[in-house]
Amino acid sequence: MDEDSISALNMKIINCRKCSRLVDFREHVLEKSKKYEREIFWRKPLTGYGDINGRMMIVGLAPAASGGNRTGRVFTGDKSSEFLISCLYDAGITNQKTSLSKDDGLTYFDSYISLAVRCVPPENKPEKGEITNCNMYLLQEIQLMKNLKIIVVLGKIAFDAVVQSLREMGKTVRGWKFGNGEIYEIDRYRVMCIFHPSPRNVNTGRISAEKFVELFRKAKEMTE
Repeated sequence: MDEDSISALNMKIINCRKCSRLVDFREHVLEKSKKYEREIFWRKPLTGYGDINGRMMIVGLAPAASGGNRTGRVFTGDKSSEFLISCLYDAGITNQKTSLSKDDGLTYFDSYISLAVRCVPPENKPEKGEITNCNMYLLQEIQLMKNLKIIVVLGKIAFDAVVQSLREMGKTVRGWKFGNGEIYEIDRYRVMCIFHPSPRNVNTGRISAEKFVELFRKAKEMTE
């Protein structure tokens, strides 16, 4: 198998058991839930999804217990994905407004979506060492995206993970701070910051669908 290929990388991700706390949590969270008692959960790390040859990369935080850890696909089957995918559709980045299961036909146009942390963390709060362990996978994905022009980070943890990856690639990153709508440029890459589409951010009005779509349309224009 070609070690530089995305398929080889994805196999490494799926088989990863580096973080004992995350392994234990992902394998048992919601196992007594009556709502999902008829479902077989994925319960493994998540790979990225979409077009690895695309010009846009989207990076989120981590899988949700009832989302990716259940369905086996990033931003699929939970409230955050419901908001995100609907907005991406309105911005012309996906072929449909919903992301419900691995076999629902969802397609990302000219873009690839991934995560800072590949396993669901307790209380959605990964530890620093867990983020560092996962960063090698994000770094390799960025390097595999030969046509990449812009990385859209959803939240500060994703932002910090991307900055760490860029530094490991030898890029000089100084003075960057996460802020909704902020855009940074380094060599051939641009990095755009957007608040994470968590239910809390949506319900409190910290982010709106209109602003989300506006920023993603702007990001899409930057790939042209």
